[in-house]
Amino acid sequence: MRLAFSLLATFALSLFVLPPAWAEEAKIPVRVVVVTTFELGKDSGDVPGEFQSWVEKLPLGREIPAPGSDHGVMRYNPDLQVLGLATGEGPEHMASAMTGLVLDPRFDLRRAYFVLAGIGGIDPNFGSVGSAVWAPRVINGGLAHMVDAREIPKDWPDGFLPVQGASPGLSPVPALHSQWGDMGYTLNPGLVAWAYRLTQDVPLPDTKGLRASRARYRGYPQAQLPPKVMLGDTLSAETFWVGERMNRWAERWVKYWTEGKGVFATTAEEDVGFMQALSAQARAGRVDMNRVLILRTASNFDMPPPGQSAADLLKEESQESGFSGFMPSLDAAYRVGSVVVRELATRWDRYEETVPAAP
Repeated sequence: MRLAFSLLATFALSLFVLPPAWAEEAKIPVRVVVVTTFELGKDSGDVPGEFQSWVEKLPLGREIPAPGSDHGVMRYNPDLQVLGLATGEGPEHMASAMTGLVLDPRFDLRRAYFVLAGIGGIDPNFGSVGSAVWAPRVINGGLAHMVDAREIPKDWPDGFLPVQGASPGLSPVPALHSQWGDMGYTLNPGLVAWAYRLTQDVPLPDTKGLRASRARYRGYPQAQLPPKVMLGDTLSAETFWVGERMNRWAERWVKYWTEGKGVFATTAEEDVGFMQALSAQARAGRVDMNRVLILRTASNFDMPPPGQSAADLLKEESQESGFSGFMPSLDAAYRVGSVVVRELATRWDRYEETVPAAP
């Protein structure tokens, strides 16, 4: 009896001292995480959102329960070892989803690549609807002092100014990372350049609707070009702004916070939450910020064409039940993003240890 008890005690103790690889359940291997922000209905078979093309075409056939998330499930391709999720719209949903994912004990994401592939608005001074834009930088458009438009001093370009000061052109530019929050992020330049070069010749859909939409932007030569893959910075703000004056602010804001190096290209809500959450987890060694990419495809222009007001544009898009480039932008996000995802996943022996880069 005493011997049996001793053996049982030894076995029980061994459960606590065995090497972690034996004592813990094996992690689900992940090479690439595909991050989208919304789905309109089901993950497949109905009107698509950002997630559906990835589920149906990559494909992401296996469901993984995610009860604490906005979407409730994640999707997985065990052959490619690609994990996909829809985080919910807005920076709060994004930050919550990414933090929850990285802390999920089912995954080890220290060598995983993250590809955020979502739709957004585009500056007609930069490009046209239907285009796909890789972001070298993310600028925070939500953290600022703001003065009501009716009270802006005459010598100010707009009513937005850094929270660290009392003028729009505060000089020198405050540190991007301060007690006030993170105003800007630079993604791994080599990886961004590599993704762009890999996809720059991917053909993008050019529909009758896109051609009609861009034809209205007389005097904006970049807006009148067919869709293409581009490089340009994204401005991330939770408030869905629209209009020529706001577009001028966005262009100025990106130039200000990048000290003239950045070029405003696309609008987004979630990207600053994405970068903030991953950066925090990177400091704990749970992810690698050198393996992060952001792709935004243009579903609409961020300002109206000449002769139309901002309010008229919003009304028009509401009546049409969507943006002029909604479906083409969803298509472009998958067409371009999947090239990078498949390259990383299928040549894992090349990219597991070494992050790809282009000069």
